[in-house]
Amino acid sequence: MITLHEVHEQGSEAVKAAVLAFGARHRPNGAGPDAEPDWKWAEKHFTYLIEDIMGSATPPQASAAATVRRAENEVIGFLLAVNNRPDYRCPICVKRQRPPL
Repeated sequence: MITLHEVHEQGSEAVKAAVLAFGARHRPNGAGPDAEPDWKWAEKHFTYLIEDIMGSATPPQASAAATVRRAENEVIGFLLAVNNRPDYRCPICVKRQRPPL
């Protein structure tokens, strides 16, 4: 499975900006808006998003590799779609009822 770091390294400028915006949604508790993101936490939530998509949208007769690749692409598409929205929250954070930043 691809990592958030790999997506950033291999992606276009738009993808890199989307990864950075996703990371910015994952600052340590109580940290100010200028604090560095908690990249381990962001990475974990990126992986959870891929797993959630794989679990809910597995087409019949798809290979495991194709399912993973499709889920990875969907998550990258999600990051691109919400990149410029200042009010979006990580769906995993919301799911776990974590307070907003």
